Amino acid sequence: MTESRPASGPSRTIQIPEDVARRLDERVHHSSFGSVDAFVTFVLARLLEQSHDEGFSEADEKALKERLRSLGYID
Repeated sequence: MTESRPASGPSRTIQIPEDVARRLDERVHHSSFGSVDAFVTFVLARLLEQSHDEGFSEADEKALKERLRSLGYID
């Protein structure tokens, strides 16, 4: 996985399964993101922008899971 430090300050390391990391590497390689770290930071930041009071509806969760499955992130 490409190492990159987000420009927003200090960072923290997280662990993800190797198969997920490989699929992320493949996705990032074919995208405008410079690294897996940049992509994951982008995705997590977008999730955190959602209001804490708003949870996923059942329909939202189902749609999200279907999208992640179609992108190869989950089986």
